[in-house]
Amino acid sequence: MTRRTDWADHAYPASPTDLGDGGPGDPDGHGAPRDGDEPSDGVRGGGGARGGGRSGGRRRRGGFGEAAGGQQDSGSPSSSRAEKGEPPADPAERARGICLRLLTGQPRTRKQLADALAKRDIPDEVAQEVLSRFEEVGLINDGAFADAWVESRHHGRGLARRALARELRTKGVDSAVIDEAVGQLDSEQEEETARELVARKLRSTRGLDRDKRLRRLAGMLARKGYPEGMALRVVRQALEEEGEETEDLGLGDF
Repeated sequence: MTRRTDWADHAYPASPTDLGDGGPGDPDGHGAPRDGDEPSDGVRGGGGARGGGRSGGRRRRGGFGEAAGGQQDSGSPSSSRAEKGEPPADPAERARGICLRLLTGQPRTRKQLADALAKRDIPDEVAQEVLSRFEEVGLINDGAFADAWVESRHHGRGLARRALARELRTKGVDSAVIDEAVGQLDSEQEEETARELVARKLRSTRGLDRDKRLRRLAGMLARKGYPEGMALRVVRQALEEEGEETEDLGLGDF
């Protein structure tokens, strides 16, 4: 399995045009959690045509409520809700905008998006309809999310299957999807990663007595989700390679 450590590489496709008009500029999408700066809400003014009687120049672009060339459009209605900074009246439009904004920085699970919509008072039936549509077009894919999470967190942080499954459960991923994702890792690969983790940490424990080194190294593996027996075996082998006597150590010493 190819190693990846950059979570930002696992992005889903850009939003298709048939999802509606609720884009990242929706003001109800602010406050997206953690990763990634929010996209700008700025909108370019309408394009102006080249000036007919002005040599080598361009006519000034019109802004909101302003015709090309800077003349006020007195025949147009008052500013729209979007121009006034008001939220869209349609809950489905608001829901699409919120989801698109949250998905801009990183992939998210359906449960994460559902929770965000609930916090913004989107009716549940509207939220479920929008989320199902996002799943149909591939913008929400809990299976792809789980696969990418396992690959990134195992190779980047050295987490074992047990810890990875625990993290995915907190994000609302279905148990069957979690089992399939963590199934990418087998015991042999887990043990290889555990050895790499111990090798990196071993030097910092030199000078401590054997039992303290054992507890510190095995505890580090346990926190990352490695089984007790595997953790103790890997640490004992690493200590033996440094000349430590470990024959008297048993599972009770862990």
